[in-house]
Amino acid sequence: MTTPRLPARRRFRRTTAIVAGGLGAVLALAGCTPEPAPDTNVDWELTATTDAPSGDIDSYTWVSYAEPFSLDYAYAFDYADNQVLANVCESLLRLNPDYTLSPGLAESYEHPTPETWVYTIRDGVTFHDGTPLTAADVVASMSRHLDPAVGSSWYSVYQNVVSIEQTGDREVTVTEAIPDSQFNLAMGGSAGVVESAATLEAAGADYGNSSGGVNCTGPFSLEEWKSGESITLARYDDYWDDSLRAKSGEVEFLFMNDATARVNALKSGEVDGGWMIPFDAIGQLEASGVGDVYFGLSTAVSSLIVSNLDGPLGDLRVRTALLMALDRQGIVDAAAKGYGDVTNALTTESVWVGASDAALDSAFEGLEEYPYDLEEAKRLVEEAGATGEEITFATAPIGSDFNIIAQATAAAAESIGLKATIETVTPNAYTALFSDPSAREGIDLFYTVWYLSSPDPLEMYSVLRTGEFSNYGEWSDPEFDQVVNEAIAIDDPAARSEKTAEAQRIANEQLPWLPLFIGPMPVFMGERITGVSPSIAFLYYPWAATIGAR
Repeated sequence: MTTPRLPARRRFRRTTAIVAGGLGAVLALAGCTPEPAPDTNVDWELTATTDAPSGDIDSYTWVSYAEPFSLDYAYAFDYADNQVLANVCESLLRLNPDYTLSPGLAESYEHPTPETWVYTIRDGVTFHDGTPLTAADVVASMSRHLDPAVGSSWYSVYQNVVSIEQTGDREVTVTEAIPDSQFNLAMGGSAGVVESAATLEAAGADYGNSSGGVNCTGPFSLEEWKSGESITLARYDDYWDDSLRAKSGEVEFLFMNDATARVNALKSGEVDGGWMIPFDAIGQLEASGVGDVYFGLSTAVSSLIVSNLDGPLGDLRVRTALLMALDRQGIVDAAAKGYGDVTNALTTESVWVGASDAALDSAFEGLEEYPYDLEEAKRLVEEAGATGEEITFATAPIGSDFNIIAQATAAAAESIGLKATIETVTPNAYTALFSDPSAREGIDLFYTVWYLSSPDPLEMYSVLRTGEFSNYGEWSDPEFDQVVNEAIAIDDPAARSEKTAEAQRIANEQLPWLPLFIGPMPVFMGERITGVSPSIAFLYYPWAATIGAR
């Protein structure tokens, strides 16, 4: 595979200014006083990796906006879960910070037929309890995704699988009903995690929670989980990969739901680092003198998920109107403080690994742009007969961007004749929106910073097919389904990308989700530590192992 087209290091400079009559006006309509736009230029650079550590460190602390929903890889489907799990459990393949794939617990793989993937399991690897990794462990781990009693969040990766078998001492063969290019690409994420079969059997329903724990092969083991407070990882001294041997004896993750508390803990030096720094805190942290903010590669798009198509948003005209009523440039400036760009697509160019130039042009050039136009948006709502109908927007106190986007969306809806209610839930309940259908009952919209777990944009469009787990609004378009299914069957990345571009254009026109903006992945590291690669691959790559003493 080729490396992503996004350079490893690039400088950005943007002038930030709220559009007159745009976001400031709609926030005022909602009774919210918008923060003034910065009067200086945003100047930042994309960093591939920070300075190498000078040596090991006894321990360091890391802050998370929420406690993991679960460390069971079958349910690890969000930032809070995966940022911890990536350092404890490993997958058949390894998703690297530049979003390329390399061998992981599978030292190699073959694709002898369009429907078959054969993995050679690495020798000399042990679980944290000292027992050796075997092909039987791989079969047991992968098979859980097919078990209805488990209800894996990653079932869609396995939906074409008809058998998972041990076919040699260190060989596992996966057979699918149809050719599926996406299966192997997903083996670098949670869908490819391997756990001890004995541990899975012994832990039963408690596997992956604060009492059952996990027993994997990563550079850190799960030392302690204090429910509601923290998780402590300890270096695993018998880790198989010397290049990723942990440089810290321990890492403690602290759960802080309140964004202000998280920022204050970083500014004071109480906590050494954290991912997903609120954009409005970047200036404070950079001026604190206790550490540095870095910006890394991201595959995430900030979007509004339409989770109820039985209400007014079931009409494309209303979805279009709402997007046109949102001052998206104003949102970038107010919510992301200028660290981003408006987008009309649900993917970033960073995941179009191996794409042809023709596919990239087709995927990103000439898309519907949905300019800010209140009069046209009002007309569309009236034409749809939706004036006076109500929508409910779910949000959480994760950062000021969540509040700004919630207020802006509600105000935009009101400005075009809809009624809007904001329902604020806890960060943990917000995470449940992505995994529990009952949590989405009565919710029409919610905000997401949706990342991809593989180096292929088709992953995004695969989950929007009819009946998919992450198709939260149950949107359905037969033409879209056909295009995506045809793309999935294509092995060659360049040829596949051209078909995927068709899917991107359909989604751009039909708006199952409303794209807002893209931006970098911000991370803060205090003056005691260094060594991280600031990339959204932290969700699957053992990033904590590379951090040591500054």
